[in-house]
Amino acid sequence: MERITFQELPDGLIANMMKVENYINNAEIDMKLLELIRYRVSQINGCAYCLDMHHKEAIHIGETELRLHSLAAWREAPFYSEKEKAVLAYAEAVTQIAGNDIGEDIFTTLTKFFSKAEIANLTLAISHINSWTRLGKCFRFTPGNYQVNR
Repeated sequence: MERITFQELPDGLIANMMKVENYINNAEIDMKLLELIRYRVSQINGCAYCLDMHHKEAIHIGETELRLHSLAAWREAPFYSEKEKAVLAYAEAVTQIAGNDIGEDIFTTLTKFFSKAEIANLTLAISHINSWTRLGKCFRFTPGNYQVNR
């Protein structure tokens, strides 16, 4: 049962979260890569609402079921590029940052594929999906009803 519904959230909360979301969506990050990040972080954080949403969003833009189902084991699966693996390693490190350091190896690998500005935007995207998953988990948003609106 939902603890707080979207309708009960304070005025401006979703609007301001969406301002950041819109910035990220327009920051020239490949949308398939962005949805992989969002889906993986949602897996780590165990947010059913976000998993439902980002599964549907990823499929809508052409991601495959195989890659989504294999994402929890991305290190062993042959379906991800080196660029995607670099981002997934970074997304996991940022998501699990409490008490951990983001190693030079993770960051250096990112710089092979992305500029500093792109890394900054990726970091914001990772941080933002972590914020969304925390809202979803804390308030127990109901999964299953999300519809893609593109």
